[in-house]
Amino acid sequence: MALISVNGVDLPTPSDYDVGIMDLSKAERNVRGEMIIERIATKRKIELGWSYLTGAQYSQVLNAVDPVFFSVTYFDPKINGMKTGTFYSGDRQAPMMRFDNGVASWKDIKFNLIEK
Repeated sequence: MALISVNGVDLPTPSDYDVGIMDLSKAERNVRGEMIIERIATKRKIELGWSYLTGAQYSQVLNAVDPVFFSVTYFDPKINGMKTGTFYSGDRQAPMMRFDNGVASWKDIKFNLIEK
């Protein structure tokens, strides 16, 4: 079982994996100055990073997160188990580490997956 998969495709195990739990709220103060908060939703933001990926691995990751929205199955710390949700990807960027004989390798790949 993979730590994270996108549309059923297992991604390489990331070297950095951070699941943020974000509350989306509408907040304002009433006439007595008390804070009134209406929680609209709770969403996840998964910060992923790989120290090194081959060109084939990085291509697999980029193609998996290419659609606007996609299904992600990931390990969620709140339920201490696997969870599936609909996500989109933040900007993807990585410096090329090496290009030998037409074969690329990549380092320090980082991007976020944000729940819809």
